Amino acid sequence: MATLTTRRLLLREMTADDLDDMAALLGDPEVMRYYPRSLTRSETLGWIEWNRRLYRDRGFGLWIMSARDGGEFVGDCGLTMQRVDGVEEIEIGYHVRADLQGRGFASEAALACRDYARDVVRAKRLIAIINPENLPSQRVAEKIGLALEKRTTDWGAGMREQVIYAGSL
Repeated sequence: MATLTTRRLLLREMTADDLDDMAALLGDPEVMRYYPRSLTRSETLGWIEWNRRLYRDRGFGLWIMSARDGGEFVGDCGLTMQRVDGVEEIEIGYHVRADLQGRGFASEAALACRDYARDVVRAKRLIAIINPENLPSQRVAEKIGLALEKRTTDWGAGMREQVIYAGSL
């Protein structure tokens, strides 16, 4: 089980026991405002299962973010495989509870995940797929060394135009 630590956070693999926290996170319209829609509890269970497969098959996925001091659930952050414009890429992604946004948790976790991608996965490149209106997420991508590379609509069912931030590791 991969575990990453930062100054304030612990990142660990998701389990079925995280369903309540993850369903609240991915079902929150404020957290999911830049997505086509929030996820249902059943879809969130599928999200957890998808990440469990990624851990097994790839050695990474999105991890649960919790506060090191007290264990409070913060959100998720990690690495996934995405196909963009016909190319399979390693993407960094993050969701933070609405009431905890703006405190630097996404940037802190994303830096640790970027380093994991470079040092453990031995990735040479990392991307972030971001809604063009999601300026906070774009700032997180920039803080970890990614830069705007292109715009695309060739990603995921039901997704609008996205901006792709990318960088070499």
